[in-house]
Amino acid sequence: MSQVILPILSASLLSLSFASFNLWLFAWVGFIPLFIALENKSLRQTFIISFFCGVVFWSLTIYWLIHVTLLGQIVLILYLAVYFGVFGCVVYLSRYFSPAAVLFFIPSSWVLLEYLRSYLFTGFPWAQVGFSQYKNLPVIQIADVTGSWGVSFLVVLLNVGFYLALRKRLKAKISLICVCILFLSLAYGFYRLSYKPALCFNKEQLKVSVVQGNIPQDLKWDNQAATGILNNYIELTRAAAKDNPDLVIWPEASVPVIWGENVADGQFAQIFSLAGQLKINLLLGVVSRSGGDYFNSALFINNLGQPERMYNKLHLVPFGEYIPFKSTFPFLQTIAPIGDIEPGREYVIFSHPVDFAVLICFEDLFPELSREFIKRGARFLVNITNDAWYKRSSAPYQHLAASVFRAVENHVYLIRSANTGISGFIDPFGRSLSIIRDASGKNSFVKGYSSQNIYLAPIRRTIYNRYGDFFIIFCLAFDSCAIIFFLKKRK
Repeated sequence: MSQVILPILSASLLSLSFASFNLWLFAWVGFIPLFIALENKSLRQTFIISFFCGVVFWSLTIYWLIHVTLLGQIVLILYLAVYFGVFGCVVYLSRYFSPAAVLFFIPSSWVLLEYLRSYLFTGFPWAQVGFSQYKNLPVIQIADVTGSWGVSFLVVLLNVGFYLALRKRLKAKISLICVCILFLSLAYGFYRLSYKPALCFNKEQLKVSVVQGNIPQDLKWDNQAATGILNNYIELTRAAAKDNPDLVIWPEASVPVIWGENVADGQFAQIFSLAGQLKINLLLGVVSRSGGDYFNSALFINNLGQPERMYNKLHLVPFGEYIPFKSTFPFLQTIAPIGDIEPGREYVIFSHPVDFAVLICFEDLFPELSREFIKRGARFLVNITNDAWYKRSSAPYQHLAASVFRAVENHVYLIRSANTGISGFIDPFGRSLSIIRDASGKNSFVKGYSSQNIYLAPIRRTIYNRYGDFFIIFCLAFDSCAIIFFLKKRK
């Protein structure tokens, strides 16, 4: 019975640590029931128990995917659970290591598996363990050195330390190592949080407004609703313009017609006229067409009412914007029957009112995109998205967590404009500012706008922005050395 209850307990604790529950403390002990369940089990049993834990965890965490595709959700959950199964095999192997080696081998392996999951088969970097700490600001500041991987490592490290202490395998020296790592991480975090953007950034400021239209997904491409949708955004923009912003941002695919098709000329003419009348720079999320191909795009309109530049999304959502491997496996089209969106080819920096870059939809989950935009001169980042697909669920809050890490990793403001939420501003240290809410305090599936002054980042890159995922190399090197030592010892 414990082989069932303990994995469910682990999965539940880990899932509850993520948004929107935000019980982040649970993540620091969430693996312990699983570790106990794996004691004295064979390799086969270890994989099955851990795989079962993964199925429960992912079922609880991405339950909202059912609103898009039931079959796709089942396939994805089973695939993602395999990583838990492999992690169980890592725990099995670690029983042959010394406690000091175990303390680093298990968290290093978990980080490597998260990294692999984030990029294999186009990648699914959602719900990294480190993301559970996005509201634990002192802990996540190390992300400007190690990326989100360092936070995942720290959480799993403490899980292993607590487990070893529970089983009385934690010697004084190993305990000291755990305490020192945690203390140094927190000390660095509090040191970083002592800085204020107004003091440590340039005096140059920019006022930005974001609008949240709250358009139901089933109406977004309804021709009869197009006029009402456009009027909704025009109304919100006129209201936001009273704050005299330098830039107004609409969400992903907010314009209910396709850029590049003649039938859309009238609607876009209204938008150009709006920007010119209000003398504002306007960033729109649009679906565009060029040469017969469709793109998920961000269109910039200057304060003269002229379309100036467009960015086409680089990293597409599998089974959401295209079907991967459909030529080899045609049956995959039955999982999520959609038309294909083509990926963009260029990193685009918008230059007005200052240099900035846009991440569309879940592009903010891939840290290399944010890093590259900053390297190319972006002073702040914008994420336009539409999480209305997932109804009233925890998905928008889980998505917000990734944006927080991108801001911290690069020490820049990140501005979010989402169709149904969560829209607002994230400062360079992960603090959420000016989130759009209604009178009751609700921030999802509400209509509104928000304006905020942001301080522009100096041209100074963080360690993580400069050197990237070197922490992954550290984890890989440690695990490789541990396994080589183990094999030599066995021989």
